[in-house]
Amino acid sequence: MTIDTLPSEPNPLASRRDFLKLAWAGLGALALVETGAMTAVFLLPRVAEGEFGSLVTAGPVDEFPPNSVTPFNQARFYLSRLEDGGFLALYRKCTHLGCSVPWEQPERQFVCPCHASAFDARGEVLNPPAPRPLDLFPVIIEAGLVKVDTGTVIRRDKFDPSQVVYA
Repeated sequence: MTIDTLPSEPNPLASRRDFLKLAWAGLGALALVETGAMTAVFLLPRVAEGEFGSLVTAGPVDEFPPNSVTPFNQARFYLSRLEDGGFLALYRKCTHLGCSVPWEQPERQFVCPCHASAFDARGEVLNPPAPRPLDLFPVIIEAGLVKVDTGTVIRRDKFDPSQVVYA
């Protein structure tokens, strides 16, 4: 047999090289897909129903007795039912420096822990330095259910009876 007639053996380096090219191309494509997915998750809003920034169903109207304040911590508001049966959804952020104001049941007022601003059940300023009443969220009463739109903050300079929503 002459050299010209010998069967050629496959070159193991060529197949290894091809394998590595494919492996690197696959890993690069996977990295691009993961980067794109992470970017999409980062940019898309993550508002879940019932949380801050969405429409929150607070519950049936009858669940809230007149002259009561109910906290909704996940949604960052207090649902205040006034003596006359009307509803206000008060943002729990103080209008002075933005501290979270807790409802103090014995005193029947919101007291800011940062600078002692105080607000009544309608959100009106009882004790400065807060410059204006607590902000509101729109309240919607539908089929006997109280719903609050925490995606829309209503800034106000004073209490107005038209801000109260009745069932």
